[in-house]
Amino acid sequence: MATAVISEFNPFHNGHKYLLQTAKSLTDSPIIAVMSGSFTQRGEVAICDKFLRAKTAVQNGADLVVELPTVYAVSSAQRFARCGVEIAESFSCVDKIAFGCECDNSDLLMRAAKAEENQNVKESLAELMKEGDYFPRAYEKAVRKVLGDEVADILTSPNNILAVEYLRNINAGITPLAIKRIGAEHDSIKTSKNIASASHIRSLVRQGKDVGAFLPNVPDEITFPQNLERILLYKLRSMSKYDFAQLPEISEGLENRIFSAVQKSTGVDEIISFVKTKRYTHARIRRILICALLNITESDQKIKPEYVRVLAFNGKGTSLLKTTSFEIVTSPAAAIKSNSKNLKLLAKDIYASDIAALAYDVVKKSGNDYHAKITKFD
Repeated sequence: MATAVISEFNPFHNGHKYLLQTAKSLTDSPIIAVMSGSFTQRGEVAICDKFLRAKTAVQNGADLVVELPTVYAVSSAQRFARCGVEIAESFSCVDKIAFGCECDNSDLLMRAAKAEENQNVKESLAELMKEGDYFPRAYEKAVRKVLGDEVADILTSPNNILAVEYLRNINAGITPLAIKRIGAEHDSIKTSKNIASASHIRSLVRQGKDVGAFLPNVPDEITFPQNLERILLYKLRSMSKYDFAQLPEISEGLENRIFSAVQKSTGVDEIISFVKTKRYTHARIRRILICALLNITESDQKIKPEYVRVLAFNGKGTSLLKTTSFEIVTSPAAAIKSNSKNLKLLAKDIYASDIAALAYDVVKKSGNDYHAKITKFD
């Protein structure tokens, strides 16, 4: 049997190493990591190449790393979790899904996951949404009102929120394994011995600071989100209201608000500040804008993922791959030549890597997905 971990590894740090090694010690089973590729859920380019992050993961506890399709890597928590679980469950060997979170009380997490079925929570949520609140915060308030602080507090942390989404999507026969995070909190600038949050590490490495204490492998080349700003502005200025309306997470005329902001702004942060309201959060807007850059539409995020793109593996990973019911992609060129049914999603992954190549200070060539060697460890 095997344990799946849904991840970003942006970058792979000592906290991730602890998660994989703890999961392996608790289950005594190999690890399959389903990892975001060139862009991440916060609507930002990944700090470094996906093949390097996957290689580091296999060197530090994972046995197989496959790519979470880009269209879902930049989606809401609900869709991110659902796609990750679907890929994990395509492997018949997977009997557990492990995740790091602030709360490792499985019963409490399950109560938070099932709160959406409570009729009183539904009614309270509907009232809060009418008042203009955005869904995650309104849902937390509704749960707090009906079920109390203990359950609602689960919904105040990004990692707990993802844990709840995993629980909602895991099918019978799969055991959830909640592993309590150690050291730094999510997005914290505080460090604890050799543990720091991924966001703090990204900030430090982009400032040229030494991050060797927090990473098993410091990347030689890194991206800078600001390097994509002008091409993103170009893309946004070329779009109509109709184009914006086709993007994911657009509702209630948000396309008009974004179109107007684009017309009067000279920077991405300025656009976000014009659009942001209590209902439309910074993270949601960034995801929408990055979907615009990557030509990802609402309909794209409704395509069922049915392939596993291999990024790195070891000997155990070879055996794990044989258990998936999905198409195995080791060569994008071969998949394209065979007119794979997964071609549309795979093409988005390739395109995303080509766009990410522009985010380095020294621009990289396109086509890395075709030429990069998949790391295999014996």
